[in-house]
Amino acid sequence: MDDSSVTCRIDPARLKLRLAAASDRFAVEALPECVSTSTLLLERARQGAPSGALLVADRQTAGRGRRGRSWLSSPAGSLTFSLLWRFACPVARLAGLSLAVGVAVARALEASGVAGIELKWPNDILLDGGKVGGILIELEAAPGSMLAVIGIGLNLQLPATGDEEMLHPPAALAQALSPVPDRHQLLAQLLIDLATVLDGFAESGFAAVRDDWQARHAWQGRYVRLLNGGLVDREGKCLGADTDGALLLKTAAGVERCLSGDLSLRAA
Repeated sequence: MDDSSVTCRIDPARLKLRLAAASDRFAVEALPECVSTSTLLLERARQGAPSGALLVADRQTAGRGRRGRSWLSSPAGSLTFSLLWRFACPVARLAGLSLAVGVAVARALEASGVAGIELKWPNDILLDGGKVGGILIELEAAPGSMLAVIGIGLNLQLPATGDEEMLHPPAALAQALSPVPDRHQLLAQLLIDLATVLDGFAESGFAAVRDDWQARHAWQGRYVRLLNGGLVDREGKCLGADTDGALLLKTAAGVERCLSGDLSLRAA
């Protein structure tokens, strides 16, 4: 099936061929439409779905972003999927997981020919200053393990302008590559890099990829505001991420560790 056709559903058999040796690590299901791949996969995780279970949908009618924001998707215009991964460790060991996933996404996009990918704490993928993708991690305790549902959305084409206020203008892979990579090949590359990074994270946490994250950090050394609930919580110079993924912010009080919030550039 040609990816440019009206029906753009991922073909699991075609994806498995591109995954090659990594194919046995993933159980792939493709849907034409669902409310949210993460919502559906979290329900399946509670029922015992295995690590590596993958849901990819052409269209999400109520996809979720961080802090309750929406992430809508459409056939051919985006690539949205959720991946279940199980970790044999306490929840405290999973700090920095969204940043590590960002490194995997950046590596996959670079391997696909996209130049200029940057990462913004804690979960944004940037291209030329615009948001080309986002990550949402949902954690839940399970018997003998922690489960993580990793939701990823990427813009292949620029989305229609919506009413939602955004910290960044939207960006799309079509701005950097023509033609846009085949969706099967792009998803396979993303999964291969995710497996590599998640294996390393299980062993060593975010510290295993911190240097890679810092090298792609969009606002290293710049003055920023940290927002909580839309209000300015603190301001300072952005020093990047600590070994556990905490944001390091140099303020008048010294270097502070921040564990949650949204970053925006501070006006000069």
